[in-house]
Amino acid sequence: MQTSGKTVRQMLAPTLLALAMFGPAAQAAGLVPPPGYTAGVEKVKTGENNFTCEAVPKPYTDSLQFRSKYEGSDKARATLNVKSEQAFRDATKDITTMERGISKMVMQYMRDGRPEQIDCALNWMDTWAQAGALESTDFNHTGKSMRKWALGSMSSAYLRLKFGAGQALAQHPEQAQRIEGWFSKLADQTVSDWSNLPLEKINNHSYWAAWSVMATAVVTDRRDLFDWAIKEYRVAANQIDAQGFLPNEMKRKQRALAYHNYALPPLTMIASFAQVNGVDVRPENNGALQRLGQMVLKGAKDPEIVKDRNGEKQNMDDLEVESKWAWLEPYCQLYTCPPDVVERKREGQPFKTFRLGGDLTRVFDPAHDKGGS
Repeated sequence: MQTSGKTVRQMLAPTLLALAMFGPAAQAAGLVPPPGYTAGVEKVKTGENNFTCEAVPKPYTDSLQFRSKYEGSDKARATLNVKSEQAFRDATKDITTMERGISKMVMQYMRDGRPEQIDCALNWMDTWAQAGALESTDFNHTGKSMRKWALGSMSSAYLRLKFGAGQALAQHPEQAQRIEGWFSKLADQTVSDWSNLPLEKINNHSYWAAWSVMATAVVTDRRDLFDWAIKEYRVAANQIDAQGFLPNEMKRKQRALAYHNYALPPLTMIASFAQVNGVDVRPENNGALQRLGQMVLKGAKDPEIVKDRNGEKQNMDDLEVESKWAWLEPYCQLYTCPPDVVERKREGQPFKTFRLGGDLTRVFDPAHDKGGS
C-alpha cells in the first residue's frame, strides 16, 4: 500500500521509533539511571521568557591533537605551563562551550519546561552528530581525554531528558536517533582509546572514560558498554590501597590530594549507576571506594597525611572549588555518611558540575531546598 509516495511503514517509522526508544516497557526492560533522573520537569513556566538559543558552537571535526597544560613538566605532570594551558583552552573552546551549553540548557529545561530550551539543546547536539564531531582517530593523550570528557558531559545531561522528559524527547525521534547513534560511536572509540593500558598508566583519566561510557550505556541501553565501565571500575577499585591511596595519583606530587579528589566523581557515579542496575561494586577490594572517600575527606582537613606519604606539601586550590565535591551526593547515597560529612555536603549544596550532567543535588538529594537556580 502506498500513500503519497511513502509506505505506511515509512510514515509510521518516527512513531514506532519513539515507542521503541522512550516507551515505559522498553525502559523498564533495559538499563536505567538512579531514580532522581526520572523526576521530570520541576514546574512548567508560561510567563515571560528570557531564554535565547545561542548559535551552535562550530562542530569540532579536526584532529584531536592538543597541547597539555602541563607541557614541559616532569613525570609528575603537576607544574602548570601557563602558555600551553592558554593554547589548549583556545584550541578546545568550541568543545567546552558545547559541554557547558548543553548542561546549562538541559538544567534550564528540567527547571522551566519551555519547549525552546529542549529544542535548542537537541539542535546543538544533532548539529555536532551530523558533522561527525569528535570522531577523529588522529589524537594524542590530551585529545582522547577531551573526547571522553565531552561525551560524559553530553550523555549525562541527555540522560535527564531521556528519563525525565521522555514525552518531550519523543517528539524529536529522528534527532534523538542521530544523537544517540553519535554517542554510541563516541563511546566505542572511547573504549578503544582507554582499553588495555598498563596498570601504571591507569589513573583518573581512565575512570572518567569509564564514567562517560557508563552514562552512554544507559542512554543507549548497551549492556556491552555497561560491562566495560564496570570492568574499568574494578581495575580502579583494586588500585586503592589499605589506607585509601591511589598509587598513580600519589605520583602527582603537590597535586596528589587534588587528584584523589578528582578521581571520586566518576567512581561514585559509576557505583551508583551500577547499583541501580543490580551490580553492587561497593564490596570490591574490601570496600575500596569508601576508603578512598574517607581518605580524601580526612586529607582535606589534614593534608599532612598525604605529605607524610609522598613528601610533598599539598596544593589545596582545587579542593576549595565547591563543584569538585559533587561526588558527595552519590557517595552519601552509597554509604551512610557521618554527621560532619552530611553537614559538609549541606554547606556546599546545590552541587552543579557540567562534567556529570548538571545539578547532582536535584538527582541525589531532591528534598534539599536549593533556593533557586
